[in-house]
Amino acid sequence: MPTKTNLHYPEQPCSLEEMQDLSCPNLYLNREISWLDFNLKVLEEALRPGLPLLEQLKFLAIFYNNLDEFFMVRVANILRQYRSGASNASPDRMTPARQLAEIRRRVLLHTARAQSHWNKTLRLQLAERSVRIVEYDELSEKQRRFLDGYFKNEVYPILTPQAIDPGHPFPMISTTCLNFIIQLHCRDGVTRFVRLKVPNNLSRFIFIPRNKEAKTYASLGFDPNVRGDDILPLEDLVAQYLPMLFPGHKVENAALFRITRNTNLEIEEDEADDLLEAVKDFVDQRRFGDVVRLEIAHRAPKNLIGFLSSRLGLQPFQIYRVKGPMAFPEFMTLYNVDKPQLKETPFHARTHPALSSGNFFGAIRSQEILLFHPYDNFMSVLDFIRRAAEDPDVIAIKQTLYRVGNDSPIVKALIEARRRGKQVVAVVELKARFDEERNITWAEELEKEGVNVVYGLVGMKIHAKLCLVVRRERDLVRRYVHIGTGNYNASTAKIYTDLGLLTANPDICADVTDLFNVMTGYACRDAYRTLLVSPLVMRNPLIELIQREEERQRRYGDGAIIFKCNQLVDPAIIRALYRASMAGVRIRLQVRGICCLRPGLPGISENIEVTSIVGRFLEHSRIYWFNAGGEGILYIGSADLMPRNLDRRIEVLAPITDPRLRAFLYRILDCHLRDNVQAWRLRSDATYERLAPAKGEEAVNAQAIMMRGMPDA
Repeated sequence: MPTKTNLHYPEQPCSLEEMQDLSCPNLYLNREISWLDFNLKVLEEALRPGLPLLEQLKFLAIFYNNLDEFFMVRVANILRQYRSGASNASPDRMTPARQLAEIRRRVLLHTARAQSHWNKTLRLQLAERSVRIVEYDELSEKQRRFLDGYFKNEVYPILTPQAIDPGHPFPMISTTCLNFIIQLHCRDGVTRFVRLKVPNNLSRFIFIPRNKEAKTYASLGFDPNVRGDDILPLEDLVAQYLPMLFPGHKVENAALFRITRNTNLEIEEDEADDLLEAVKDFVDQRRFGDVVRLEIAHRAPKNLIGFLSSRLGLQPFQIYRVKGPMAFPEFMTLYNVDKPQLKETPFHARTHPALSSGNFFGAIRSQEILLFHPYDNFMSVLDFIRRAAEDPDVIAIKQTLYRVGNDSPIVKALIEARRRGKQVVAVVELKARFDEERNITWAEELEKEGVNVVYGLVGMKIHAKLCLVVRRERDLVRRYVHIGTGNYNASTAKIYTDLGLLTANPDICADVTDLFNVMTGYACRDAYRTLLVSPLVMRNPLIELIQREEERQRRYGDGAIIFKCNQLVDPAIIRALYRASMAGVRIRLQVRGICCLRPGLPGISENIEVTSIVGRFLEHSRIYWFNAGGEGILYIGSADLMPRNLDRRIEVLAPITDPRLRAFLYRILDCHLRDNVQAWRLRSDATYERLAPAKGEEAVNAQAIMMRGMPDA
């Protein structure tokens, strides 16, 4: 039986006229509920029988991390609408109150399954394979004696209880940290409350030798070479020693809790003289935004919950009781334990054949090269930029940086290029959510080395993935460009599927040059030679291409469209796809995350199929294909089909004009669309079902096929 993701989808009254003009709210799925459906698919992967145990742990941590960000950003925004009395202006017309109720219902269902899987299955199975995450009561007397010394010497000195009374106001609690709320019975007969933060500068997990006593407390930290150790969460140890912190008082009740704050604050860009300073201030403020959610231990007494909710100004729907560990995203650390038999077999990417000689510029001059990561090694992109930095004939490098990660080799290459006297421009997007601090650090480091750093545009994020290299060759200056669908991040490139085009095409290179002038100066462009560039030159050209397929279907019967992207939300694009479907155009969409289009509706979207792949790698490529009478017009790039991408970001879609590369990409699309192992299909009732091979049907796992060997370009 195929697995289905949810039980029902809330419908709204709709008139015949609204259905005919495509304004009926039932034609549009709510983006928040659609996102929860995506995250449920992540959870289903954690629950998948046969998946190695540490891979299950990894997906469970990703599920919870996704949920944290969802509350920080999306639920925070809906809560703000709810409190202000604003109505929902999106096409689905679901009110903020209804959205909050539906979100809570689904989150409770999903987290109940996640907690049950951890408590009743995964934790026990890991213990059988010598990865024992234990509770304090499960430790031997010898282990407890050892922990007594560890707590007194290493943990106790840094604990700071905070009294809560008229002289000590309720403390400011930062988002997602672990805390205890403690009820004390004092000598004077008065009940008092205390907040205690669990230290986040110690390892969350204490590795305790099972068979022999460690010689030093230092050996109790995180040890990736787990053999016969028991692993105790730090908060469990702290809970056992709470009475030690309050001599002369009795600890009557205590409960672990965690709050999630609104991190979706507005940066006052228009009023800032210095965008860098404005973003620094924003990062500081974000840690203490309004509280959106309270998570508290399942057995917490009602009076402690009431005390916290009154001090934090929360309503009951914002309170979530948790069975099992809290702050589960931190359990991702345990994936690093040295247990290869509990993980997927390591995958080793290939070096693209066209780049194996090392003559990058010669190879790109002779033919456009399309890289498909992680199957093609991202090292090729790093080597392209490194060689440009070292090549004495290269005179300039221009680069966009959105999320580059820690210890970035890209940043180091740009600094090296500047030290060698090249003109280097780095367009650093400071407003990349949750990467602001890291990007500020890189921007300041680049500036210190003399790189020309640009911080983006007021009111606009720069999300395009571009690198332009200018090289003097004999009597001319030639340009080389890399355009990607993903970030210049060597770490995520190992786990995200992304495309990258290396080209010396004069028109593309000229367009990228012009776009850098838009991003760094005051240039304005309403059109480009080949690129589609948001916010001005993307939505309408895409709609025109959809309409061309609609017209070809009416005239020749050969209209066909394939989109592969992360999100499909934009109402204008969805309406255009509906109209094309109504004309008979065959439309296949592979949307990994949010999809607000509803397929399979008779007379409207019956010619549209929507699938989603959730597997070992995060599907992150954006590919837009139009049959165009057999010509196969095809674009790749950074843009998803969302209002934010099309209206409030600099995004780039680049045409793939080489017939050889178009055929290569079509084979990749075809393989992913035939997936019946890791794919889910969106049904007309707004539920997802996991696909499985029919009896006698070949099993197609697109990611596994790509790992075994991609089709030749």
